[in-house]
Amino acid sequence: MPETAKPPKTLILANPRGFCAGVDRAIQIVERALDLHGAPVYVRHEIVHNRQVVSALEKKGAVFVDEIDEVPDGVPVIFSAHGVPKSVPADAEARGLNWLDATCPLVSKVHIEAARHFETGRHILLIGHAGHPEVIGTMGQVPIDAISLIETVADAETFIPPPQKPLAFVTQTTLSVDDTAEIIAVLRDRFTDIAAPHKEDICYATTNRQAAVKEIAPQVGCMLVIGAANSSNSQRLVDVARRAGARFADLVEGPEQIIWSHVKSAGKIGLTAGASAPEEMVAAVIAALQGQFSLDIREAGGGPENVHFKLPRQLRGD
Repeated sequence: MPETAKPPKTLILANPRGFCAGVDRAIQIVERALDLHGAPVYVRHEIVHNRQVVSALEKKGAVFVDEIDEVPDGVPVIFSAHGVPKSVPADAEARGLNWLDATCPLVSKVHIEAARHFETGRHILLIGHAGHPEVIGTMGQVPIDAISLIETVADAETFIPPPQKPLAFVTQTTLSVDDTAEIIAVLRDRFTDIAAPHKEDICYATTNRQAAVKEIAPQVGCMLVIGAANSSNSQRLVDVARRAGARFADLVEGPEQIIWSHVKSAGKIGLTAGASAPEEMVAAVIAALQGQFSLDIREAGGGPENVHFKLPRQLRGD
C-alpha cells in the first residue's frame, strides 16, 4: 500500500535565533582552557543555561560546580557567562586559583555601570528577575544597601528611595524589551533626574530575537521556542510570542517536548531558539516536524548577526 501523504504545514523560522556572541565566547573559553590545560577544568555554575551544551563540555572534561570551595587547588576555574559577584574572583585570588572570566562583555558593561554609579554616590535600581545568576552577579558589584531590585511596574510605582540619594538604573540584559520599557517609564516619571545607561542594557541578541518573534507570532497558530526552563531570554521569547498573537507558545528543550496537539491544530508553525540553544537542537526539532508534516520552510526576521567578542587575553596567544 502507498504511504499516506503527510499533511502540509508551513514552518516559519526566526532569524536571528540561537547562539549569541556572548554564549559562543563562553563555550570557546571552556574548550580553549581544556585544550591549554587539559582535563579537568572547573566551571562555577552552568557556563550557559543549556543542558545539551553543559553535557557536551562535561564529556570533554569540564566539571561544573556550584561554588568556588568545591574547586580543588591547582586546577583552572571558569566563571559562567552570566557574571559573578565581586566576592567570587576575590575568593579565587585568595586561594591562588588560576581563574578565567567567561562573563558576557555586555553583562560586564552593566557591572561597570553599577560600580560607577556607586562611586558617584547614586543609589542603583536594578531592573531584573530575583534569583537569576546575572542579577546576583550585578547586585554583588556593590554593597547590598547600595542597590535595590525592581522586578515589576508595581515595584517601580512603590519604591521608596533612600533619603538624599540621587538614583540611577541598570537592567538585566535578557529582559522583555516591552516590559522593561514600561518599568523605565514609571521610574522616569517618578524620578525625573534618574541616571540611565549611556546605551541600553538589554543586549542586541535579546532585542533582535524578540523582534523576530513579534513579526512571526501573529502569523502562526503555534510558536515553538527552543530553550531551557531556566533560560531567561528563552522564557521572554515565549512571553513575547503570546502577547504578539500566537495561539500557543511552547518552550521546548528538544523534539521530545513538542506538544503535538498544539502543532497539529496550527495552520502555520513558528520556530525560534533562545540565545543559549545550539542550532543542532533547531535541526532536531525540524526533523521531528518533518516526520509528521510536509513542511514548507520559510524564514522571517531581521537576518543574521555579525557580532563577535574577543577571548580573554590568557587564551588568545597574542
